[in-house]
Amino acid sequence: MDMKKRVSLELRHRSPAEVQELVLDNCRSSDGKIEGITEEFSNLELLSLINVGLTSVADIPKLDKLKKLELSDNRISGGLEVLAERLVNLTHLNLSGNKFKDLSTLEPLKKLPQLKSLDLFNCEVTNLGDYRDSIFTLLPQLTYLDGYDVEDCEASDSDGEGDGLDDEDEEEGESEELSDDEDEEDVVAEEDDDDEDDSGDDEDGGVNGEVDSEEDDEEEDEEDDEEDSSPVKGQKRKRDPEDEDEDDE
Repeated sequence: MDMKKRVSLELRHRSPAEVQELVLDNCRSSDGKIEGITEEFSNLELLSLINVGLTSVADIPKLDKLKKLELSDNRISGGLEVLAERLVNLTHLNLSGNKFKDLSTLEPLKKLPQLKSLDLFNCEVTNLGDYRDSIFTLLPQLTYLDGYDVEDCEASDSDGEGDGLDDEDEEEGESEELSDDEDEEDVVAEEDDDDEDDSGDDEDGGVNGEVDSEEDDEEEDEEDDEEDSSPVKGQKRKRDPEDEDEDDE
């Protein structure tokens, strides 16, 4: 898929000004140049062009809010002056897997004062002696080179993202914590309700037990009365004198 068509698909019925992140990885550029991206993407903060066949970044538009640019696995060998002119707030730049051979091709990056992280994995320039020291000397504004600082300490996840993304992550974390607290309160409330229900069941059981006991006592009394009123087995019933008179007549 060519780059222009991919850009139109990624818009998803939005206007360019509404887009903050644009990922065009693995599409194809014509003549190794950037296409379909204009200054209308005025709020773009992340642009990813990994493995799209670029040989030049000369056609990248002015994007004042862009902070992170992914250009790894292309065939770029120079011409970085345009980045310093048009991406003045860039903080993260990934040039891994390109054709940079010497330090002079990277000198234009000195004009990016906000640049904190630069990746040059699998570029020939990394084979130079004292490569890391030379880059940190050339670009003193850098904090991380190939994921490590000047003291070889690895970058944290938060340092690997733009400031705006960090703020969003913090807000999401706070929202999740609040949600967890609410869930815990709901669970406690449900347990309290269950305890009250169990207590109510115990009371009902006690009352029902007393009623059942009284009913059993009444049934036993009725049975005793019936036994007393019926003749005892083996005894004869006395004849009434009136019955004897009737027999004599």
